[in-house]
Amino acid sequence: MKETGQTALPYRSDIDGLRAIAVLAVVFYHFNLPYVTGGFIGVDIFFVISGFLIGSILWREYDRSGTIWLRHFYMRRFRRLAPAFFVMALLTTGVAWAILLPFEFREYGKALIASTIYLSNVLFYRQAGYFDTVSEDKPLLHTWSLAVEEQFYIFLPLAILLLARWRAGLVGFLVAIWALSLVACVALTPTYSTATFYLFPFRAWELLSGVLLAIWGIHSRRQWRGYSVLSVLGLALLIFGLVTIEAGPAFPGAQAMLPVFGTVLLLANGTGRNMVNRLLSHRWPVFIGKISYSLYLWHWPVYTLSTYLRGGDMPLAESVLWMGLSFVLAWLSWRFVEQPVREARGLSGVCVLGGTVAASGILLLIGSTLYTRNGLPDRFGPEVRPHIQASADFLQDWSRCEVPQSGALAGLEVCPIGPEGPPRVLVWGDSHVRAFREGLDLAAHEAGTPGIILWRSGCPPLFGIRKVESAATQAQDLACTRANKQIRQSFGRMESLEKILLVGRWTYYSGGTGVGLDAENRIAVYPVDGPVDEAQPQSERIAEAAAATVAGLMDFFDEIAVLRQPPEIAEYDSRRAAREAAHRAIPLAAVPVTRDSIPRSALAARVTEAEAPWREMAASGAVIWIDTWPRLCDQTECDALHDGTGFYFDNNHLTNSAAIALRDLFAPVFGGEKRQTALR
Repeated sequence: MKETGQTALPYRSDIDGLRAIAVLAVVFYHFNLPYVTGGFIGVDIFFVISGFLIGSILWREYDRSGTIWLRHFYMRRFRRLAPAFFVMALLTTGVAWAILLPFEFREYGKALIASTIYLSNVLFYRQAGYFDTVSEDKPLLHTWSLAVEEQFYIFLPLAILLLARWRAGLVGFLVAIWALSLVACVALTPTYSTATFYLFPFRAWELLSGVLLAIWGIHSRRQWRGYSVLSVLGLALLIFGLVTIEAGPAFPGAQAMLPVFGTVLLLANGTGRNMVNRLLSHRWPVFIGKISYSLYLWHWPVYTLSTYLRGGDMPLAESVLWMGLSFVLAWLSWRFVEQPVREARGLSGVCVLGGTVAASGILLLIGSTLYTRNGLPDRFGPEVRPHIQASADFLQDWSRCEVPQSGALAGLEVCPIGPEGPPRVLVWGDSHVRAFREGLDLAAHEAGTPGIILWRSGCPPLFGIRKVESAATQAQDLACTRANKQIRQSFGRMESLEKILLVGRWTYYSGGTGVGLDAENRIAVYPVDGPVDEAQPQSERIAEAAAATVAGLMDFFDEIAVLRQPPEIAEYDSRRAAREAAHRAIPLAAVPVTRDSIPRSALAARVTEAEAPWREMAASGAVIWIDTWPRLCDQTECDALHDGTGFYFDNNHLTNSAAIALRDLFAPVFGGEKRQTALR
């Protein structure tokens, strides 16, 4: 980083070498190169470097003049960071326009707005976790770290200005913030890892580690030669973190101390003549360090958009080729965008500010257009639209839901459906309840029958069992067991309830696996009490739990209904089908694998075993069996599309359109004739 004027820092090639370690770690990790399980700690290295350099610049100015000039500081930041970001954002938007589906392009517009105003870390915190698989569908996710740094660029100068007349108090204030941030990060990561990962207050200690190092060096007039053994130790901490830290909810927490303190040691001893500093100052690490900002900007859009176009994970050799494209784009950005703007002596501050404001306005206009116009769905032809509509038809209205603080269902999310009033019907189940929510609500309104929904994803509505699921955490599995136990104990205390509807993916629980495109999902079911008979087939455990559940429900409900699980269209997913149809004419697009129908014969074996206990109880009159299949299948096959409308979101969940179309099936549950209302 080059700065002009009296605050300029002597160039240190070792810092560019350290930047190379940081950016290569992140790039290798994202492109799934082996042995770099902790490559994401490269961001932590960047944070310390930024804190050290910005702290050095600002503190030198403060030490010399007793104040700092915000105008000069921010003009340098804009000149250094803005041009490459704007070019990346505009070109990424162009590619995203060609390949992202409307719902995803709409979300991209929101991210474009947030990244332009340096709040993308807050946006992504509210949406999901960095290590979630859905993160790979967010081309601007990497801007979260840029937002953290920009927030730091606001915090530190203002802190210095506000406490400028109290030098000792200023240093003490920064130390106190450093300590509070570190303690909060370590203490809260186990329970609030998404917040501690994304939000500035929990990352401030990393940047302040560099700032405090810079202040100490300026006051002690350090030349940063230090000791060779400390350089070796610093590099060892970084390498150890890169190969041992793993992605997940334990990071950042205490694990982030490895890259932070390792970077501090390398910076504090970076000009000494030793093997580590010679390695960092070699021309190749220095070159990569010089293009590190552009490489960081470009690598993630290249990875996410190529993965999106290619249909998922790629072989290592192909990943390396796409990674090579990232390096090419980074060099072009550095050579023709970063350097010319930074070295343009005739480019005044007014021009820099005006260009920044204008470019920001363009990005904000584009982002708001994408968001308000729902991702521009007219970009695609009629053969794509049913799948696109289905992919966006899975957001339900949960605004009436609440979590009671007392009573039989205290602590559980309770979602009313139908008209206001004491609930007469309980709908209990898994994520298939979510899929049917709009249809259930409309059916309840039309019948004039109040009801409530209790649902939990991947949690079978059965008594006396616990589950271990590959797609869930241990805490989520335990929450399922506890919720079902609480629901069972609540029935005698909710006197208005008359009927109950059980909804679940019965084939999944009985067979223990998904099917087709979600075949990798696994679930194991065990009795809550008593010994586990490992030889007993899971289908038998589910059958026993189903019989016991119905027997228990008979004590509290006049009628028990069970929804027949919609047929699984094994090789269908609306998002993937839409992508395949939209990308059909694009070079390098993935080979289509989805199918929007399935022969009934292909479902027979899986379905017969799963439905056997329910059909037996229906035959005896213990339960009402609500059959969805006649509405979704003909005599030979079942289809995901009906009259040009997408009825399936993925291979087992229906869309809102399907739920509304099938709502008359719930007449036996809500009772009475359908009333024609304005809700229809």
